[in-house]
Amino acid sequence: MVSEHAPQPAAQVLVASNRGPVSYALNEDGSLDAKRGGGGLVSGLSAVDDKMWVCAALGDGDREAVRRGVGEPGVRMLDIDADVHADAYNGIANSVLWFVHHLLYQTPVEPVFDAEFRRQWASFETYNRAFAQALAEEAGEGAAVLVQDYHLVLVPGMLRELRPDLRIGHFSHTPWAPVDYFRMLPDDIAEQVLRGILGADRAAFLTRRWADAFISCCTEILGGTGHTRIGVHGLGADADFLRRRAHEPDVDERMAALREQVGPGRKTIVRVDRTELSKNIVRGMLAYGALLDERPEWHGRVVHVAFAYPSRQDLAVYREYTAEVQRVADEINAKHGTADWTPVVLHVKDDFARSLAAYRLADVALVNPIRDGMNLVAKEVPVVSDHGCALVLSREAGAYEELGDDAIAVNPYDVSATADALHEALTMADGERAERTERLAEAATALPPQQWFLDQLEALRQG
Repeated sequence: MVSEHAPQPAAQVLVASNRGPVSYALNEDGSLDAKRGGGGLVSGLSAVDDKMWVCAALGDGDREAVRRGVGEPGVRMLDIDADVHADAYNGIANSVLWFVHHLLYQTPVEPVFDAEFRRQWASFETYNRAFAQALAEEAGEGAAVLVQDYHLVLVPGMLRELRPDLRIGHFSHTPWAPVDYFRMLPDDIAEQVLRGILGADRAAFLTRRWADAFISCCTEILGGTGHTRIGVHGLGADADFLRRRAHEPDVDERMAALREQVGPGRKTIVRVDRTELSKNIVRGMLAYGALLDERPEWHGRVVHVAFAYPSRQDLAVYREYTAEVQRVADEINAKHGTADWTPVVLHVKDDFARSLAAYRLADVALVNPIRDGMNLVAKEVPVVSDHGCALVLSREAGAYEELGDDAIAVNPYDVSATADALHEALTMADGERAERTERLAEAATALPPQQWFLDQLEALRQG
């Protein structure tokens, strides 16, 4: 139950997520610098009083801030043991649950659920329990608690035992695996994950497809979803913020630099991703290479502007994937490049202003994930595009549910068909491209981040 030394419960709206709205960097002189985050949750919570955000300390700076008692009102950062956090975050959340929901396993050799997995799962339970305990301590009577994502799937059930008075919601930002793939998990673990989420009054997803997959898993494994209501909230792009930010001076500067790299009169195929295995960057590059192989008329007339920002580089498989992206880009440039034409312009240093510049410049946006909960890039590009942009979109992206009618759909595994789709996008008439972009932007902004959060809160409170 609640600690004797807990602060007086007061918060009426609580959010729990692995990453919080602020992070701290420890300087050489021992001082701490705070950096604010953005996104839908930050925006949504800004409209709410009596709120509390519970998150994990993610690095040395965060942990030092907790130990010194440095923090912001309305944020409780948990100093979970670093080894426990590594097991829970990298060992289970990112290497098991993420892989299951994105269908990423090479099944002849993985996964292997052995004693090491069980050890890491125990850490995952400890990590989730720390969140449940903190939420129980901070929540006012009958408060609404919105638990975020696959890192914290056990929290709703644990919190329900501690505080049965609370209104608890869980939101999944990833896809949900089809039942046959989900059952790859050990039987007891699969059941524990589902029961954890079903501790919530309401479980919500980005698309109907992912919600239906969750219901199928619950039906097959548990016999149903019990008293938990299921909801769908398709997170949209923040049009006002994006359009304002995309026309600030630093973006204009980066546009000029990109134009120089691309060269005059050339079309651009743009992609902006983290080097996350599910984003399918390598097959996208292979499709572009196939376009150049099969349609030499594009030589010297198109550039693939690819931003592949490093992700999860503490995991070997991600480092190897990042290296493969670079290798394929180099191979295309060596095969097709000329003295005045670099077919692939690859950037790996994260730069939001440069991403917005690329959005504005893009003639074609390539968004071809193997599987994606939503994919906001697909929604953001049409919103800020200067002259209209043809969208080549994987049918396995959650965004396809809303944008598919005006995108050029692709099977993410079919490199040849993706090359054909890129040609279709590059040759689309200007008028059609502009009309499609307008409709895409309208669909993409139907549920902006603040409204997305407030809709969930309202649905949870309604009971």
